[in-house]
Parts: sequence; C-alpha cells; structure tokens
Amino acid sequence: MAFQGKKLINDPNDVVTEFIEGLVETYPGLQYLDGFPEVKVVLRADVSSSTFDKVAVISGGGSGHEPAHAGFVGEGMLTAAICGDVFTSPPVDSILAGIRAVTGPMGCLLIVKNYTGDRLNFGLAAEQAKSEGYKIETVIVGDDCALPPPRGIAGRRGLAGTVLVHKIAGAAAACGLSLLDVTAEAKRASDLVGTMGVALSVCTLPGQVTSDRLGPGKMELGLGIHGEPGAAVADLQPVDVIVDHVLKQILSLESNYVPITRGNSVVLMVNGLGATPMMELMIAAGKAVPRLQLEHGLAVDRVYTGSFMTSLDMAGFSISVMKVDEGILQRLDASTKAPAWPVGVDGNRPPAKIPIPVPQSPAPQSNESTRPQQLSKQGHIIEVAIQAAATEIITLRDTLNDWDGKVGDGDCGSTMSRGATAIMEDMKKYYPLNNVADTVKEIGFSIRRVMGGTSGIIYDIFFKAAYVQLKASADSDVTPNQWATAFAAAIAAVSKYGGASAGYRTMLDALIPASIILQERLEAGDDPVDAFVLSSEAALAGAESTKDMQAQAGRSTYVSREILALVPDPGAMAAAAWYRAAALAVKQCSRPSPP
Repeated sequence: MAFQGKKLINDPNDVVTEFIEGLVETYPGLQYLDGFPEVKVVLRADVSSSTFDKVAVISGGGSGHEPAHAGFVGEGMLTAAICGDVFTSPPVDSILAGIRAVTGPMGCLLIVKNYTGDRLNFGLAAEQAKSEGYKIETVIVGDDCALPPPRGIAGRRGLAGTVLVHKIAGAAAACGLSLLDVTAEAKRASDLVGTMGVALSVCTLPGQVTSDRLGPGKMELGLGIHGEPGAAVADLQPVDVIVDHVLKQILSLESNYVPITRGNSVVLMVNGLGATPMMELMIAAGKAVPRLQLEHGLAVDRVYTGSFMTSLDMAGFSISVMKVDEGILQRLDASTKAPAWPVGVDGNRPPAKIPIPVPQSPAPQSNESTRPQQLSKQGHIIEVAIQAAATEIITLRDTLNDWDGKVGDGDCGSTMSRGATAIMEDMKKYYPLNNVADTVKEIGFSIRRVMGGTSGIIYDIFFKAAYVQLKASADSDVTPNQWATAFAAAIAAVSKYGGASAGYRTMLDALIPASIILQERLEAGDDPVDAFVLSSEAALAGAESTKDMQAQAGRSTYVSREILALVPDPGAMAAAAWYRAAALAVKQCSRPSPP
C-alpha cells in the first residue's frame, strides 16, 4: 500500500537549496556561487577563475545522491559541483556559471554520469563555454553492469564508480597536469570500473508518495540511482548470495563490462544507497574481499565502504570494482580536502588480515588458582553464601524479567541468571574459596565472561573494587569490619563509574542502605551475623522503596512516573535478593549444630 513518505524538511521545493546552505555552514572550505538559489553551484572557497592555475574538475547532476556530488568538492578532488533539483539534471545556465567561476587558463574537465539529461545539459554548456574561449573536455562515465549488451543508444548508466573517477581526475589536476592528460586519466579510470546495485526498498522523493512496487521479502537487482526499477526482482537472499551474484555480474567475461582478469589488482567500493546501516555495508565488504581474492583471483589493494552516491532513503548497496595499477593507486591515495572522501583509507593492504593476539592478563600471584581440596571454616561459609545468592537469582529470573519488561528492556532476570549460573559452575572448579580476595576476583571474572550490557560491567566493577580492598587480607581470615569496608568501597566504585547514587532507582538503592546498617551495627558491637541479616532487611526495604522514585539512570529514565510506580526497580530487587539470600545462608551456617 502506498503512503506519504516522512521527511525532516520544510517545503519540498527547497530541499536542495537548504541542503547547500547547511553544507557550506558545515565545511568552511566550500561556498556556493552568487545567483543562489536559482544557480545551485558548490565550489571551493579558495578558487577563482582569475587566479586558478590548475585544471578545474567539475561534475554534478540531480540532487538526492548525497554526499555526491557536492561532498566531493575540495582540493585534490572536484573544483565545483553543479546541483540540479532532486533526480533532475541541472540546467545549462547553472553549469555554465560553474565553468565560468572556476576555469582558468588550464581549462576544465567535465565528468558526467551517463544519463540523457546530464549528457545533453552538460554537453550544451560545454559547447557554449568553448564558444566563449574556454578549454573544455568531457568524460562520460557509464559503469553500470546490470544489463547485458547490447545496451542501446542510452548505454550503461553512471553509478557510484563515478566517485572513483572524480578522485583520480582531481588528484591528477592537483599535480598540475595538462587538460588533455587529466582527461586521459579520467577516461581510462572510467573504462576500468564496473558497478551494480541491489535495493531492498524504494526511495521516497520529498513531498511525494512512496511507491509500493517492491513487496515484502523482495529485492531488486541491477538498479540505477534515481528510484527506477531494477533489472530484475528476486526473493531476498543472505548477503553472501547477493555479494556473490553481484561480483560475478561485474566480472563476467561473457559480458566483458570491465577488462579485469585473474591476477589483476583492484579496488573495491561498497556504497550505501541512503538507508543502509554501516553494519550491513561492512558485512558486505567483509564478504566481498575474500571472494574477489579466492574465487576471482584478484589482489584487493583498497576497500572503500560507506555512503558515497546514494538514492535518497533507499535501502540497499552497490558494489564497484576498479582495475588499478600503481599510478591509479597514487591518485586514490593522494591527499584531498573533499569532506566526503574517506581519509582513513590509504597505504598498502596486507594480502590477509590476521587478528592481533589478545595481550595476556598478568599471571596470578598465587599458585592457588583452583578449588582447594579442603575448605577452611571461612571458605565453607563463603561457598554457602555464594551458592544461596546465585540460586536465589536463578529462581527470580522470570519475576525480574517481568518487572523489567514494564520499565526497561525485559532481560534483567535473564542477564542476572546467566551470571549466577556461571558463578555456580565456576565455583565448582576454579574458586580458591579459602582465599577470600581471590574468590571475589573470580566472581568478577565469571560475570564478565557471560553477562553483557550495563549490569555486567557494573557488577564486574563492584567485585573488582571489593577485591582491591580485600587483597591485603588474602592470606588470612577477613574480619567483619574488613568485609564492611570492602562492601562500601565496591558501592563507591559503582557510584563513581556508573554515575548513580541513592535515590536514582538503581541497585544502589538496595546496597547503600545495607552498607550503612552493616557498618552501624558492627560499630555498635552487634554480632556480625546479626548485623549482616539486619543489613539485608535494609537492602530489601531500599529496593522496594524504588517504586516511589523517579528513575535518573538507565532505560527507566524514559518511562513515565505512573508506570514506574507499579513495580520496583528490577536491578535493585535483584541486588537485595542475592544479598539477603547470602545473609540468611550465613546465619543458617553459623548456628551451632544440635547435640
């Protein structure tokens, strides 16, 4: 069903004008030509036809392909870009204005994508400029590999490979080459590149209705950049299959789109069409490189991945493959101030990427790295407490998930349960229970291994800070006051790095009251076990009080007060639960055996 497309715009008729205004405000090296907005020309702010002593390189076409073409204006690339309305070739007068503004005695090269409107308008402007005495050359780029020959009078369309031609021509011009030499390099580059696009959606023109020609579960193969239908519609396939098909089409020896054969060196461009996440583009690039190397026998010297020539908000990508030699690579690697060129890509690529080894953690200072054969009294108490705390969290998994589903993303119980399960499994083999500090450290390692998200890192910080505080007593029994000090240090670390404190509706609303009561009762001379149990009651009360708090940390900050009042904070309840379970287990363990 067709529907009105959503756009963050004002008047649909002003989108190109307002785009240019934002572009030149963003990049001080760019400027627009007087006569704006009727004349939509973006040019280098440092270039004037009266003083420019190098070949001017001009391109352009309809807008909607951003960052092309204006984003590639800059020293070492385009001297000016002529912007038409969306998907509309720019008028002759605008092209002429751009030529006159930047063309000096060295002349001007026009790089034109192979579309009828662009060829006609740029061609007429070129002839007019020649009649005025300007030296003008033109290169038509047709890198489309979607349709098999014969291609009729229209020929192959100009696609994202044009951007590589821009870069090569601009670098040649920046070196001071003559107009004929710059033209020759651009023409050769255009003959060496092939491109094919794949779309998952249809683009929406500003102010217009989105076409519904591409149904769910379908994709188009071999499309242009103006929203026109592709060469074929097919069922959506995994990206491995899509990339394999596209590369075979570009490199087909039967169609002979590009003169690339086994043993050649190439560069690869994976270009987003406007609505494709960088993650998906990188996946495509990661699959394309080994196929080019192993299946097609090509050396991949450079990879450019990103959005270079888009089609408004179309989901999909195109792949361009260009045959290169050392001369072309030097042009591609040459410096440029064009804002949209990927400056991070230069230098030689290794034939294979080998993962860098992970630096090893420092070796443990103690040889006691596994569970001891015999447990000390404190080691036994620690084991009982850990077992009870972990079991309680696993039991509460569904309840915690239910609470979190109302105020968060619904996975608090599952995340905590993974950590608790890992702790119980690791304790059977690895925890040096007689060494309190190292046991606390191992709990952090177990959590880090399996618990993702914020809760995982928060608990890792908690146990790491406790370990640092306890390690001075690692070889002896830890006193209740030392436990309380380590507990307070762990809470302080979580507050420091997590940014939360009491009243923020987090796990700290359970742990802070527990720490306060524990220290108070110990200072008052209470039995340590009784102090532990009393502090666990404070933890539970603190967790339940979070229903009356407005969240100031985590995803709950986006939830209304009315919804928050329905359930306590899941993280606080989880903290109170394991803490109280541990306290009750220690109390049970500390009771004298019956006679």
